[in-house]
Amino acid sequence: MNKRLAPTITIDGPSGSGKGTIAQKVAKALGWHLLDSGALYRLVALAARNHGVPLENEESLQILAQNMDVQFLVEDPEQPPRVVLEGDTVTRDIRAEDVGRDASAVAALPSVRAGLLQRQHDFRQEPGLVADGRDMGTVVFPDAQLKLFLTASVEERAQRRFKQLQDKGMSANLADLQAALQLRDEQDMTRPVAPLVPAEDAIVIDSTDMTIDEVYTELMNHARNQGLVS
Repeated sequence: MNKRLAPTITIDGPSGSGKGTIAQKVAKALGWHLLDSGALYRLVALAARNHGVPLENEESLQILAQNMDVQFLVEDPEQPPRVVLEGDTVTRDIRAEDVGRDASAVAALPSVRAGLLQRQHDFRQEPGLVADGRDMGTVVFPDAQLKLFLTASVEERAQRRFKQLQDKGMSANLADLQAALQLRDEQDMTRPVAPLVPAEDAIVIDSTDMTIDEVYTELMNHARNQGLVS
């Protein structure tokens, strides 16, 4: 008898589309688990540092990737989830510049990607999972009950990022942000492994002229239509 897989909602999309914020709101509302797939490579890098594993030791990195004790806790849907690694809160630690550099190195290792694929599957537990990323609906959870592809114009996404940085008291150049997003889009959409594309059965939502609440409401309506929400 096949084990019943927990219901899953995937939210994919380009940088700045709002998929992380939407995923947090949905997970909090449903009481489901959350997977922030983009943070996993940073977590592997931090775990390697904590355990003294050299980035050249691909076999040990794969073991770390497969067995990391990680949680994404949504305590306030208006704030990023609290990231817990092996019992310690590391939400800020994984955003450090040196951890980001190490994350880029481990992300290039096929064995680490393979290890993380299984680790991501492990997040699929009752009562359900909301997973956000770039290949959640196409590669990681192709059998998800509801797949959303959230996008917005590059101009709007740059404006949102610009406002976020301003609100944090950080300086930013709007034109530079837009150029960076365009470059990231091109890299994500043309990479040979798991390119950024909507799943064939994904619902595509262009959020350019929508608020977060409007996107959330539309997604929850689709979830009700799929019988995922009472």
